Amino acid sequence: MTLGFAILGAGRIGQAHARAISATAGARFVALSEPTQTAADDMKARYGCDLRSIEEIAASEDIDAVAICTPTDTHADLIEQFAKAGKAIFCEKPVDLSAERVRQALATVEDTGAKLMVGFNRRFDPDFMSVKAAIDAGQIGDVEMVVITSRDPGPPPAAYIKVSGGIFRDMTIHDFDMARWLLGQEVVTVMAQGSVLVDPEIGALGDFDSVNVILKTASGKQAVITNSRRATYGYDQRIEVHGSAGMASAANRHESTVEVSGGAGFTRPPLLNFFMDRYAVAYANEIAAFVAAVTAGGALPTTGQDGLRALELADASLESAQTGKAVTLG
Repeated sequence: MTLGFAILGAGRIGQAHARAISATAGARFVALSEPTQTAADDMKARYGCDLRSIEEIAASEDIDAVAICTPTDTHADLIEQFAKAGKAIFCEKPVDLSAERVRQALATVEDTGAKLMVGFNRRFDPDFMSVKAAIDAGQIGDVEMVVITSRDPGPPPAAYIKVSGGIFRDMTIHDFDMARWLLGQEVVTVMAQGSVLVDPEIGALGDFDSVNVILKTASGKQAVITNSRRATYGYDQRIEVHGSAGMASAANRHESTVEVSGGAGFTRPPLLNFFMDRYAVAYANEIAAFVAAVTAGGALPTTGQDGLRALELADASLESAQTGKAVTLG
């Protein structure tokens, strides 16, 4: 079976998924919906897809699945529309900035029996998958503590900050999902601190640019997440999992593995610049996993419930950072 895909949105993430779909066995990039003519024409020329409206895609018999890569405030409505149309749905995170609206959309997915996968691409990074495999194989014993470092090379523009939902819902949400995945238990207590150390305009918009979060499960397992909107040395992405019998970790990725040594010391190439380079393989693996699950009728690796849990942790972190108190999740 070949899965006919439509992509909604031809921005940066839509382009990443277009590359992944086009390179995935069992998938075919059939149609695109994109209001900006230049972006639409470029994608059409590059991949040979048709240009169709949202309504035409929903009604198209040659479309089996959609990849939702539109602005966040459209995600929940599109999920409901395509669930009712009988399409398999891949949606970029978050489903919505409101947890209640997410629950409404997930209720529609459940009522229609639609397949929905939420895009938490970091679970599909080869290094992070190897860390998880070591945990599952019992190589480090029982997981006790997880440390996740995620720092962007620079802050996004103010226009993006205004609609992003804030650093916890936009940036840390990936790390919340990773923490849940690596801990293997649900988080019950959240303690967060936030500061404005990078750009005063971010603070003027009511957001933070530097945050730390401590997550704790009912059994006492902990995860520590540190985020910054600025890393002058590149895109900083590291994970460390400490267990009762050892540790598993994943280091940063550099532009190459070449290291030059001399009397003045050691020099290495810089880190990969940003997420499109650092997680290129993860995006490809993610789409391949979605295609495999839909065509084989298996369980989807990241679900709408995963998206909801990560958003609930983001909301709790914001409350904790604003109040200075730990927040207990219901």
